Amino acid sequence: MATFIEICNTVKITGMPDEAIRLSLFSFSLAREAKKWLHSFKGNSLKTWEEVVEKFLKKYFPESKTAEGKAAISSFHQFLDESFSEALERFRGLLRKTPTHGFSEPIQLNMFIDGLRPQTKQLLDASVGRKIKLKTPEEAIELIENMSANDHAILRDRVHQPTKKSLLELSSHDIYWHRISCL
Repeated sequence: MATFIEICNTVKITGMPDEAIRLSLFSFSLAREAKKWLHSFKGNSLKTWEEVVEKFLKKYFPESKTAEGKAAISSFHQFLDESFSEALERFRGLLRKTPTHGFSEPIQLNMFIDGLRPQTKQLLDASVGRKIKLKTPEEAIELIENMSANDHAILRDRVHQPTKKSLLELSSHDIYWHRISCL
């Protein structure tokens, strides 16, 4: 839904309100059963964007699915082998998967921080010189974004950095070329 809104915000038609643009374009973002569902409403029975969103979410994100998603979000924990940026991306994926979660941004922030490994939390706290939770949500999010970008760059560099082979990893092909180059 957020991507759809983002796309709609790029379309401007003089004299046409944003809501009318969203209502006009929404069916193009749907496929198969969802498109049939939208066309099942008679004429202009859905008059506002809020009505469309409410009915769409009620149909495709029932209470059981929302409860399951909320449980996954609130029980988030960083995996042992997961980098900071990977954990952040996974957490954001959980939020996107359940758009009806209803958690405010400060609550989301606390759930993410609380789910981090102790070492990662210490790193966050050390980077601000005190507990990150004492920062405003905006400051904390900015710091998290910066740390994630740096972490992602470090991971990318590690993947693209050539490693020296140990003696056990050398193939007979490597040994042959080494002998020839020493001649």
